[in-house]
Amino acid sequence: MSTEAASARRSHRLGRLFIYGSLLALATFYLMPLWVMIVTSLKSLDEIYAGSFIGPPQVLTFEAWQKAWGQACIGTACNGLRPYFVNSLLMVIPAVVLSTGIGAINGYILTKWRFRGSNFVFGMLLFGCFLPFQAVILPMAQVLGKLGLSGSIPGLVLVHTVYGISFTTLFFRNYFITIPDELTRAAQIDGAGFFRIFFSVMLPTALPIMVVSCIWQFTQIWNDFLFGVSFTAGQSSPITVALNNIVNVTMGRKQYNVDMAAAMIAALPTLIVYVAAGRFFVRGLTAGAVKG
Repeated sequence: MSTEAASARRSHRLGRLFIYGSLLALATFYLMPLWVMIVTSLKSLDEIYAGSFIGPPQVLTFEAWQKAWGQACIGTACNGLRPYFVNSLLMVIPAVVLSTGIGAINGYILTKWRFRGSNFVFGMLLFGCFLPFQAVILPMAQVLGKLGLSGSIPGLVLVHTVYGISFTTLFFRNYFITIPDELTRAAQIDGAGFFRIFFSVMLPTALPIMVVSCIWQFTQIWNDFLFGVSFTAGQSSPITVALNNIVNVTMGRKQYNVDMAAAMIAALPTLIVYVAAGRFFVRGLTAGAVKG
């Protein structure tokens, strides 16, 4: 082997070592808060105050998880996160289904059933993607008050559905525009109507972007705090609001293990969704969600 080849091979190995070392260091730095949350939630309170946050537990215990789930005090009620976890499920499932379904129909209409002014309508929907939460709180509160949905889970479902339509419409419109118009024309020639084409032709091809839309909406809705604290109260609050109340309620010594366990419980659904369907999310994006 020549000297030049050996030198090039050595440089290649050093380059790979530098890249992987940098990635490992960045991953360690990024995951350190998660490590601290996990190990702290598995320690007793005495061990936390006597030791460090970073070290692994000397005695493994799930007492903090049990207390965060069913006994932690939120205001005057000491029922834990369980009822608020259910509230978030009752909120996120219908909101994801409704916003994704409406976005799919909107994207279908805006690409395969164009009408005069369709580009303007899409532009207005696209504008909704850039509206901050704070800009819609007051009008949303007025609408919910007139509908009699203030302070309720159905009201929060309506808020997240309306706010999410802009994003889901963008996803489906940019995906459906990559599907040849000849497919819909052929279906029309065979006698298929609006909904038959939508359910039999468009939706079967849109599975990747449906996964993208569902993951995006699930994450945004589950992790939302501002809408939850603004439009619900008491026992109707979602889990993010309950988590904030648990962390801010202190009786005696600060219960860091319970706080960390509660944070992990609140974060688990989104972690599971991304671990289970993360590859489909990336595949759906590359299949057309950012095209058009």
